Amino acid sequence: MGKRLKFLAIAVGLSFFAIGIFCISINVYMVSYAKPYIYSDVDSLPYKYAAILPGAKVYRNSVSHVVRDRVEGSLQCLNSGKVERILVSGDHGRTGYDEVNQIRRFMQGEYGTDGSLIFMDHAGFSTYETMYRARDIFCVKDAVIVTQKFHVYRAVYIARKLGLDAVAFVAPEMVSYSRELHHAWEFREFLARVKAFFSVALNVKPTYLGEQIPITGDSGKSWD
Repeated sequence: MGKRLKFLAIAVGLSFFAIGIFCISINVYMVSYAKPYIYSDVDSLPYKYAAILPGAKVYRNSVSHVVRDRVEGSLQCLNSGKVERILVSGDHGRTGYDEVNQIRRFMQGEYGTDGSLIFMDHAGFSTYETMYRARDIFCVKDAVIVTQKFHVYRAVYIARKLGLDAVAFVAPEMVSYSRELHHAWEFREFLARVKAFFSVALNVKPTYLGEQIPITGDSGKSWD
């Protein structure tokens, strides 16, 4: 019995070790793949038709600092002529919680952004679904993804593997985040990259698809 338990413990340990190595390999591959498409200087960005602004936490009358940074970065791209439209994607699948409209109101109220330039994806429940729907619902072909540094690698990887000519602009930090928060984000990303790898490989369908609303057309059709 003792030998069997010892053998089992070794087998379990080796299995976890192999899984760990596999997950690390996916992360290294994804970061290496995306790195050439990451920009932190807006002047160096290549022109793309649309900016994709992935949603994040919002509140009843305000947005989180993460969202604020992404808005700031997206508007830098727009105002510098690097993009012509902004696709705001986020979670609007629950009663009483609406990322996309809150972000849109913030952009218009705080920055005076022209609403005709803002498209809204109400079913961008994840980065993968955001990129999938950007391609299939909003007919996006080329895009600048505006998000924080910890997130850009996964976002670019997914977008390009789904066929988008995508680069990323690292959103400027309007406030300094703590080292502990950065570590928490990085740990979450480590796991999220593994999930994204399999989502792309298996061509997982998003929660919702539906009627196309081309990013080159009328943004009002995406509003509710």
